[in-house]
Amino acid sequence: MIKFQKKVLSNGLRVIVAPMENTQAVTLLVLVGVGSRYETKKISGISHFLEHLFFKGTKSRPKSGHVHRDLDKIGAIHNAFTSKETTGFWVKSSAKDFDTSLDIVSDILLESLFKKEEIEKERGVIIQEISMYEDEPMRKVWDVLESLTYGDHPIGWSIVGEKETVSSIRRSDIIAYKNKNYLSQNMVVVVAGAVDSFVAFEKIGNVFKKIKKGKNKRALKARISQKNPRVKIINKPSDQTHLAMAVRGYDMYDKKRHALNLLAVILGGNASSKLFDEIREKLGLAYYVFANSDQSTDCGYLGIGIGVSHDNSERAVKKTFEILRALKKEVLSQNELKFAKSFLRGQMALKMETTDEVAAFCASRELFYKKIEQPEDMLKKIEKVTGSDILKITRELFVPSRINISAIGFEEKVPSKESFYKKLFSRL
Repeated sequence: MIKFQKKVLSNGLRVIVAPMENTQAVTLLVLVGVGSRYETKKISGISHFLEHLFFKGTKSRPKSGHVHRDLDKIGAIHNAFTSKETTGFWVKSSAKDFDTSLDIVSDILLESLFKKEEIEKERGVIIQEISMYEDEPMRKVWDVLESLTYGDHPIGWSIVGEKETVSSIRRSDIIAYKNKNYLSQNMVVVVAGAVDSFVAFEKIGNVFKKIKKGKNKRALKARISQKNPRVKIINKPSDQTHLAMAVRGYDMYDKKRHALNLLAVILGGNASSKLFDEIREKLGLAYYVFANSDQSTDCGYLGIGIGVSHDNSERAVKKTFEILRALKKEVLSQNELKFAKSFLRGQMALKMETTDEVAAFCASRELFYKKIEQPEDMLKKIEKVTGSDILKITRELFVPSRINISAIGFEEKVPSKESFYKKLFSRL
């Protein structure tokens, strides 16, 4: 069980402290409720751009690299991330260096300079990052898939933006975006590890009380209108074909998400899953094959990814659809269901062993659900899922109008004929 305490500062900022025994580490995480789906087309990529710029100089650490050096000096692990709906900044350090971690994280969020010359340098870095992703088909295929699934909508755009939009973002855009979205009531500060609650609350309160009070506007609601399956093939030289499939599912508040999460495990969540066993172990078609469940505030999907030789891509797609069809036919055995539930219990237990995972868990639960549900309570909901529940969602979701497929590889080798997919979809 996670032992945590929560306080709300006078400006509305939520602070959570989760003391942990048997560790000498502490993780400080600031999670902000803003990400790429809060952007407009003109400034697409600005959330990620801003995340980078927070590390490029502050009033007390004005030189580029100063922030990283101060963190490296204490041997801390640190990073930041941008997703569709959040931006996060975290430092994991020894407990004795918590003051330094707090000073640096608060410094970058409160006192960043956003110098013009640093913006221009980082602009070039991000454009190179975009180029790097273009050369990584295993990653790029998911950007293509989400665009196909969600259409020309912020939730379907690339998190890093496009070279054209990143090139046109100006300092005034960055300052305005920060001021509009980095507000106290859509931010959560969490510290987990070897820390005293009273001391942590006092220190965090002293520095983060300076965060401007307020809350950002809600992101544009997802509008998904799909009557037929969509397929997009990107013809690009590569050593293998990368296939991705999205089955539109449920958002993070839908009660059926628990059954879908279990289905993702059964389908492709581990080395004992149906996709892994059939496509990799028995047929030897792919090195990687997996399934996962992606859930946002108002939409979500069950994703399937496969990396396969060009000549075997058609067989891999056919086998995937064969497995989906089989799942619609009959209730899973008790052993299969029990196995998947046991897997999730074990994974949850392992996550709760580390300070960074506990901090991330508390922050995301508080930001999106306004409460921190104990892992054991979450597992109880999963335990209630029956084989019949999973059968119902497979029959609801595994239909042509909910499925999208993207692939990157040599077009003449990737199954791209309309008749091929039409036949597969007709058999679902």
